[in-house]
Amino acid sequence: MGLNSFLKAFLPKDKIFFSLFEQICKNLIDMSEAFVKAMHEPNYDVRMAALDKLKDWEHKNDSLTHKVFLELGQNFITPFDREDIHYLATALDDVADYMYAGGKKIVTYNVTETNSYMKDMSMIVQESVAHLADAVGHLRDMKNIRAITEACVKVNSLENKADDLFDIGITSLFSNNLDAVEIIKLKDVYEDLEIITDKCEDATNIIESIIVKYA
Repeated sequence: MGLNSFLKAFLPKDKIFFSLFEQICKNLIDMSEAFVKAMHEPNYDVRMAALDKLKDWEHKNDSLTHKVFLELGQNFITPFDREDIHYLATALDDVADYMYAGGKKIVTYNVTETNSYMKDMSMIVQESVAHLADAVGHLRDMKNIRAITEACVKVNSLENKADDLFDIGITSLFSNNLDAVEIIKLKDVYEDLEIITDKCEDATNIIESIIVKYA
């Protein structure tokens, strides 16, 4: 029996979900940090290789999410509604999916340089993920509802900031006499980057609904 399996055997069944959610959030943090680093990498080849490796974190997130669903099918005892666990796991996985999608499009479309919009948005994503992880971490005991609420509010505020940045970015695209194909490619990338913050907010909305039920 491996160490992880041995430890899992002594972990209360309802606590397994918290452990998995925390692992997912740690993975999202690592992914967002790599994403920011890639967006700020001046060397084209290094940047593209870094963005391509985002798929490793995305695959890891898929695996962890699958484990959550397996536990839902195997355990009768859960820390909160099974439906909420499923919703939260799916929302967190969406964050990873769109982070990978944004990076993949930059590679696929061969965007040779990352501009200020991409760099700024990546940092908003990183900050959003950090606050989201903070909120998830406090779900384990729900003793600090204020901390959960404050983290959720911060994610919401960052999503609004991302919306404003997206509007500025789109306006800039159509104001700089860029080639039509280039506009289409960048607009597609911009949209995916903004959606990441939407998905972070979706996850915190689920968390807020959970604490309303159980706090």
